[in-house]
Amino acid sequence: MSQKYKRIVFKVGSGVLTEKNKIAKDRMMALISLIAELKSTYEVILVTSVAVAAGYTALQLDRRIDISKKVLAAVGQPILMSSYKNKFEIYGIVTAQILLTEDDFDSRKRTEIFRQIINTTLKHGILPIVNENDISTTNDQVFGDNDQLSAHVTHHTESDILMILSDIDGYYDSNPSTNPDAKMIKVINEISKEALDEDYTPTNDFATGGIVTKLMAAKYLMNKDKEMFLCSGYNLKSAKEFLIKNTYDKGTLFTNKI
Repeated sequence: MSQKYKRIVFKVGSGVLTEKNKIAKDRMMALISLIAELKSTYEVILVTSVAVAAGYTALQLDRRIDISKKVLAAVGQPILMSSYKNKFEIYGIVTAQILLTEDDFDSRKRTEIFRQIINTTLKHGILPIVNENDISTTNDQVFGDNDQLSAHVTHHTESDILMILSDIDGYYDSNPSTNPDAKMIKVINEISKEALDEDYTPTNDFATGGIVTKLMAAKYLMNKDKEMFLCSGYNLKSAKEFLIKNTYDKGTLFTNKI
């Protein structure tokens, strides 16, 4: 098994973990099974979306209204964490919930506290599950999407790589949904300003990002000498092969080390 990395961060979004306004339990279970398998080799941190979407399963409010989104997050957080807790318990894994805002990375003291919490949970075999605190934040305190949050978590916890599990299976040279000849790029060493200036393209009602936010996350990490791997969250074959066999057929590795 590859020992290239020691500590990894998984980020999974609403596009993967929801389907028809409900939590996609089979996909969540597949993710949990993979993390359970990897924990014997890696230290694993999970950054998850889906609190708002989970809240919507119990209360149908308009998430475009800020206070409604906060209420949905308040309702959804315990639903989401309960679902994670029950499924991870099958593998004997204890979980810890950590809610963050952008301000937590603007203060050395708060960032150090967060880092110590992560290190302590991992030392004791507990899986930290991180999400943005949608409930108490104001608009100037939020990352706006968990791609950016997960990139900061990766850097500040001294993790080696961010694994983004997405509703797309890699980065293409053009839009594969409109161009049947689009080709996947397996390794990217540099991200152009033009690519970062493209429009955000979330593909799910509860998603807040798109490919551009993933490129922004990759750019941030590459500037910190970290790596990011973008692959499908619907089928975890690429993520598993990349981390276990150090090879992959689909997916894109963003790195400045090659």
